[in-house]
Amino acid sequence: MVDVAIVGAGLAGLCCALRLREIGISFQIFEASDAVGGQVRTITHGGGFRVDRSFQPLLTAFPEAQRMLDYGPLDLRPFWRGALIRTGGRFRRFAFPAGLRGLFNPIGSVADAFRMWSLRHKTTAGTLADQFAKPEGLTLDLLRWQGFSDSVIDQFFRPFLGAFFLERDLVTSSRLSRFLFRMLAEGDMAVPNAGLGAIAEQLERRLPPGCIRVGVSVDRIEPGCVTLRNGEEIQVRAIVTATEADEAGRLLGSRIRVPKMRTATCFNFLTSNSPLGEPILVLNADPSGPISHLAVMSDVAPGYAPPGAALISAVVLGTPSDGRATLQAVHDQLSQWFGGLSLGTEMITTSYSIPDQTAPALDPPERPVDLGEGLFVCGQHRDTATMNGAMASGWRAAQAVAEWLA
Repeated sequence: MVDVAIVGAGLAGLCCALRLREIGISFQIFEASDAVGGQVRTITHGGGFRVDRSFQPLLTAFPEAQRMLDYGPLDLRPFWRGALIRTGGRFRRFAFPAGLRGLFNPIGSVADAFRMWSLRHKTTAGTLADQFAKPEGLTLDLLRWQGFSDSVIDQFFRPFLGAFFLERDLVTSSRLSRFLFRMLAEGDMAVPNAGLGAIAEQLERRLPPGCIRVGVSVDRIEPGCVTLRNGEEIQVRAIVTATEADEAGRLLGSRIRVPKMRTATCFNFLTSNSPLGEPILVLNADPSGPISHLAVMSDVAPGYAPPGAALISAVVLGTPSDGRATLQAVHDQLSQWFGGLSLGTEMITTSYSIPDQTAPALDPPERPVDLGEGLFVCGQHRDTATMNGAMASGWRAAQAVAEWLA
């Protein structure tokens, strides 16, 4: 009999397991899919293309990532620090975090450039705890209080933050935005050359052999017992639910409040040529067309595609009601933006979600992980809706388990 059952082998569950191993507490992980990673998973398709389940680059300044990962073997490949913005029917390059480069940004005024510098200075001052102690409010209000013009808010911040928070109304927690701005100022936005899945695979390799059971679905949990879909019952001293929020709600019922989720759909085109030729995030600030943002992932990290080919990942916010019509609209928009682009006939669609963290969602910044009776929970919905939040919540859950068992 093991001490702890962990349901879910995403980043939160894996980090929880690693901390339990450090403490010396035995555990077993149950994962419904056929591999670890959850939303941070990469699938290799025929021909050598690697497709991530979600469009969530790693921010190298994440403190939990720095603590839990060995960046060297991941072979991280950074994005350019800024974005290529489609506005007014043309592309404009926008540096962010800007520094002196911001004086030459084509969107906003010189005053906006100095406000960018001020925003960077304010969000990197003091400790992270100091930043999270600042008043909670809407991101839009934070930007307006900073004095940014409507032009730079609408043409840069809405599409840029929309790529991270999957919403463009800028209602996400100002605490989360401050955290994001700090991470972007202190490090790179990057992906492993072998895809995001390399992150979870590195964590998995540090765990004892046989501690993860994949392809195993959990039917229900109750204090001291996990029941699998096949009817098998497993007696344990503590249970950690480390799934996405909706599945955690199914298993835990009224013990937790399930947040609303923000979703996105990623259309991955396998093609013979790149329309960009550089590792840059492309944002759509024009009102037309379904695309929110995109990147040629093989320009960022060559490992995403075989030699002589390219992988274009274009993200649409929400879940399309008519996938075929949306696919055609995405295809047409790409052709309009990049005239002469030869899109391949193969296309792979993935979808992902993050917890809605509309203010005051992060007041307080952390939600409880100890639910009593030996039941625990972790995931982005217990912390910030980021990789860092998932990893940090897993560590917190492991600490809570250790205290309860003691």
